[in-house]
Amino acid sequence: MLQQLKEEVCQANQALVAHGLVTLTWGNVSGLSEDGQHVVIKPSGIPYARLRPEQMVVVDLEGRVVDGPLRPSSDTPTHVWLYRHLRGIGGITHTHSPQATAFAQARVEIPCLGTTHADHFFGPVPVTRVLTPAEVAEAYEAHTGRVIVERFADLDPLVLPAVLVAGHAPFVWGRDAAESVANAVALEAVAAMAQATWALRRDAPLLESYVLDKHHQRKHGAGAYYGQE
Repeated sequence: MLQQLKEEVCQANQALVAHGLVTLTWGNVSGLSEDGQHVVIKPSGIPYARLRPEQMVVVDLEGRVVDGPLRPSSDTPTHVWLYRHLRGIGGITHTHSPQATAFAQARVEIPCLGTTHADHFFGPVPVTRVLTPAEVAEAYEAHTGRVIVERFADLDPLVLPAVLVAGHAPFVWGRDAAESVANAVALEAVAAMAQATWALRRDAPLLESYVLDKHHQRKHGAGAYYGQE
């Protein structure tokens, strides 16, 4: 079932190691099927070096396993909630990459200080509110998805494909699993650049809005001219 998607999701999970985004098994990638009815996700707790496509787990949009011999990632309820409520996304990456996670733990958004950030994220990367004791006790992972969606009530997830869960770590998404990993790589890079910039100048100004607009639109807008046709 969904063999090609299993292979893509397996490769995307292994790419987390290649890009230095994960420690131990602290991360997972998922992908949404073309019909939007199923999600393929990493099995829980399996080391990346041992991952095989046939081990990927298929769940429905309620998080129920429909194919696969292993338990899905413990973050599955978060993933499926995001697929159900953030229109247009087709892949999700969750890591505890050090620089982005530091911002999440500090509960500070990643500011757009330069054009590198603007190329990938149209504005500051937002932080969610803190989950309540009741939310953590009742259905922690599902409520994690809910606070992310709540934070994006007035934001466009397609131009700002990342969020920092307060006290936790980042969730990043894209049109497919591979793009979500690429955006996670970009997120870690801009988080490191922001910290380095603040170390040099704590009152460094935000990137001018017209430069932000230009850099984002030339890569992602209707008249984009970055790259090849």
